[in-house]
Amino acid sequence: MIFSRSAMEFQDFILIVPCCLGFISLCKTFIRFLKWVWVSFFRPAKNLNEYGSWALVTGSTDGIGKALAFELASKGINLVLVGRNPSKLEATSNEIRERFARKVDVKDIVIDLAKFSGEEISNMVEEGIKGLDVGILINNAGMGPPYPMFIHEIESEVLESFMRVNMDAATWVTRAVLPGMLQKKKGAIVNIGSGSSMAVPAFPLCTLYASTKAYLAMFSRCIGLEYEEHGIDVQCQVPLFVATKMIRGFNTASLFTPSPEMYSKASIRCIGYEHICTPYWLHSVQWLLIQRLPDALLNWYLFNLFLKMRKRRMEKYKVSSVNH
Repeated sequence: MIFSRSAMEFQDFILIVPCCLGFISLCKTFIRFLKWVWVSFFRPAKNLNEYGSWALVTGSTDGIGKALAFELASKGINLVLVGRNPSKLEATSNEIRERFARKVDVKDIVIDLAKFSGEEISNMVEEGIKGLDVGILINNAGMGPPYPMFIHEIESEVLESFMRVNMDAATWVTRAVLPGMLQKKKGAIVNIGSGSSMAVPAFPLCTLYASTKAYLAMFSRCIGLEYEEHGIDVQCQVPLFVATKMIRGFNTASLFTPSPEMYSKASIRCIGYEHICTPYWLHSVQWLLIQRLPDALLNWYLFNLFLKMRKRRMEKYKVSSVNH
């Protein structure tokens, strides 16, 4: 009788334990969902003007950079635009002034980030922002491949440009603006990364792009910890595909591929919060779905997708290559 009662109690215990664990797991999932809803739709954006009256944006004449420049200007923040093309910089500056009825000041710095050394870039930026209260830095300048390529097909000059634009430039521009932020003990640095370096196990045939963007994520994490106590918020934003000219074939806006303007509105709302984030809510949904798929399947799909894109581009432009 006693043995039977003990056995029944043990069976009850065996049933209760997994039920409790399952309930705890369900609660954690529900809490994470509520947090995601709060962050994506209801969390108020920070007052960016509190960081400073000026923002510096690299890669500001096209795509995400240009859209972010307009979004910052709509908040009354003056702009320092960095780009390599003087005529495009002037056109963008004039467009911003006209749209916002000259309520914001705009200054241009012409730098070809692919050609100048890191120290030269830093010196030119320091000279360009002298006397300005730069509170926000957007490291957006980036270089993508003309089409999916094997790494041995990339010319050495282009390969060097990848490194300079995607990694060196962000590092040296950050170094140039940090002293001013440290002096006033506040600032925000945003590095535009890519889901190609984090959301998928590999990004074949766009290897350099994904690898250099992975550098930005770790760079952001590290300096975020280093300068947090000095009031400087550092963030790496990790979008998936955005409808820009960066990667041909994904330059048309759709449900999961927002326009630069749509992305920039989400981007602005996230500045000053997490070290790593995915601002556009449907990108985070897409990321969640991607993570549920086996790595082998994702690798197979992406490799074959980019092989087909590469073939189409090569046929169109009659590009010769070594057979693989």
